[in-house]
Amino acid sequence: MPQTSRVMAPDAKCPRRVFVRDLEILASVGIYEVELRYQQRIIVGLELDVADTYDGISERIGDVFDYGRLVRDTEMLCQSRHFKLIETLAEAIGNQCLSDPRVLSVTVRIEKPDIMPNCKSVGIAIRRSRSTDQALQSSTSIS
Repeated sequence: MPQTSRVMAPDAKCPRRVFVRDLEILASVGIYEVELRYQQRIIVGLELDVADTYDGISERIGDVFDYGRLVRDTEMLCQSRHFKLIETLAEAIGNQCLSDPRVLSVTVRIEKPDIMPNCKSVGIAIRRSRSTDQALQSSTSIS
């Protein structure tokens, strides 16, 4: 008996997870004197829950959330100015991600691997989501 494959259509209620792992960026961050003088390496990780109208068939990049653009936008933001605190930078990245109406939530992780000699890295992680009203409004504007 021949085997048939079953194709499952995407479910609009079940968003896709888009992620970026270990994005290395030279940025000006920190409060210590050495951090004010020199850029340092930071490692950024992102996880986004994305709801869009992708049909599961299209091969057009315009029909999905473009992680290449996400990487470029994150690099540009991190290099746009000096951030005293990585917490402030993480919030800025989170807000930038949530400015796209398809993004329902974002987790931002920032590590500073070179600042503490006795640690592999130090850092923070935040998770931000749209308010219920924003999510409802965004899902109706996507259709």
